[in-house]
Amino acid sequence: MFFDLTHDFSLEDAFHIAEHRVHLKSAGTEYTGVKYLYTVPGMASSYLDLPGHIAETDDGRRGDSIPANLFYRMPAKVLRLHRQSGDGAVTADDLLKSANGDFQAPCIIVNALGDLNPRDIDERSVYLTFDALEFLQAHGCRLLVSDIFESQRLDGVFLWLFRHGISTVCEPINLGRLPLDLPVCFSAIFPPLPATQLPCRIFAETEERKSHNVKSSATC
Repeated sequence: MFFDLTHDFSLEDAFHIAEHRVHLKSAGTEYTGVKYLYTVPGMASSYLDLPGHIAETDDGRRGDSIPANLFYRMPAKVLRLHRQSGDGAVTADDLLKSANGDFQAPCIIVNALGDLNPRDIDERSVYLTFDALEFLQAHGCRLLVSDIFESQRLDGVFLWLFRHGISTVCEPINLGRLPLDLPVCFSAIFPPLPATQLPCRIFAETEERKSHNVKSSATC
């Protein structure tokens, strides 16, 4: 099964696209080429943040210097809660209860909002605490995909994550559709730009079990 988790590009994000038509003609053919000029903010759509998104935690990595497959088909663990707008802190204990057992995963997907998407709630009204971040790091997280991050107080969630070498994917949608009982692989496809914040196409894949009596393992 394939799940596209990418937020649409929106004019609300100051995304703009201009179309230019170029008439081409030769002795053998004639047609009109269509070219585009894009203005794309780094935080448009769903986007990848490398640690250098904060100057104080810049580790030198850029979209054009990291391997194209760095975040491709990563074994992932989905942690699901069902928080509503204004529900406040998500703690390590909350994540532990949602994990249903011990795990280690290089990519952890925090679906704190269940069937809601990040823009369905008041901004930063549900957020991760520092002990939740420590929980994620202790469980092997190198890429955090989440529908919540920082609080309205600006506690420093991203600063903590980047200091510990954990990259993030922000503004995912449809995390509530991901199954909890199947292995999940997560991918972020990003353009090779010399930048630390990159709009990207994000998706997840699962493989159905062939038998209820046979446990499947991640095949990412």
